[in-house]
Amino acid sequence: MCEENLARLRREIDLIDAELVRLIGRRAAAAVEIGREKQCDGLPILDLAREAAVMETLAGPDRGPLPYSAIRGIFTEIISACRAVQKPPRVAYLGPEATFTHLAAEKQFGRAGELVSCDSIAEVFKSVHERQADFGVVPVENSTEGSVGATLDELARTDLRICGEILLDISHCILSRETDLNAISRVLSHPQALAQCSGWLRRHLPAATLIQTPSTAAAALQAADEEHTAAVGNEMLAELYCLAILARGIQDQSMNQTRFAVVGRGHTEATGRDKTSVLFVTPHRPGALYHVLAAFAETGINLTRIESRPSRGTPWEYVFFVDFEGHLSQPSVASAIERVEECVQKMKILGSYPAAIIGADSPPIRNPACKDTEPLFQQRVSHLIPCQHR
Repeated sequence: MCEENLARLRREIDLIDAELVRLIGRRAAAAVEIGREKQCDGLPILDLAREAAVMETLAGPDRGPLPYSAIRGIFTEIISACRAVQKPPRVAYLGPEATFTHLAAEKQFGRAGELVSCDSIAEVFKSVHERQADFGVVPVENSTEGSVGATLDELARTDLRICGEILLDISHCILSRETDLNAISRVLSHPQALAQCSGWLRRHLPAATLIQTPSTAAAALQAADEEHTAAVGNEMLAELYCLAILARGIQDQSMNQTRFAVVGRGHTEATGRDKTSVLFVTPHRPGALYHVLAAFAETGINLTRIESRPSRGTPWEYVFFVDFEGHLSQPSVASAIERVEECVQKMKILGSYPAAIIGADSPPIRNPACKDTEPLFQQRVSHLIPCQHR
């Protein structure tokens, strides 16, 4: 009886799989037609606000036993493949391959996108500015180590806008050609990765020398060639460079996330669950920052981040970077921006964009403060390095 039930269930799965293939084909065909319509109207192929809205509809109860993170992952690749039938976006990211920024770019754009590695954050911005890439992906801040200054400086310097954000859980491993942790005398990685794992490294490898590298991938490549050397990085690096994983999850904070920005040249429509980023410079007088913060508070705007950076143009002048809930098309946000502009020497809108979901297994929650949203704007393939015989 069990064998009969098993055979019946397998036949049912075969029928479901065939139907899925047929429906995905229909979706791709519809995507091609959408691409043609967009070309006729001069619209960009990729619409991050639309894709965010699609992902939100998938969070309903009809998803069955699968967690939202699994559904999102499946549909990211379906959307990526359908988008590629129209025109795969060219996406510059802070490389090299298998770094966390690479993983973030794949999470947003899927594996059918054309992902292009850049050596620096400035190069990512330059690629998008000069239209060598449609979008760029750069790290903005880490939940334990704070902001990435180079990204903030480029946002202040260039005319590119933030049009999306990505949250990525950061889990570090000890990677080495050695098979015994006691054989490690040197540990290499990017400065932020070493800082995020400093407590674990002090406890488990107190005598090891810590050496900074330009990226976690550069550290893994070096560890693959040197004895008694380990790298701190993600599991993909172990596969890419044929390294053993001597320890997993070595970050000091279990909830360790990095926030990445998708930068581009256009605007992003409101989704109802958005964030806006701005920068401003206040005059040198008492209460200047207080009046800016009061403008946000009195219009009901919730700030999610504020920090200052030295201005690159004037000594001892500081630029404030602020993120808050809402979209520029909302009357409350527009009112707050208008009031802030009256209080500051300089202000720049860095973009309104769909807010990333905190908690990958949770469906998106619509921000109740966004109920007054109105339309305003119109508008990788990786090559694995084969294992070398050692």
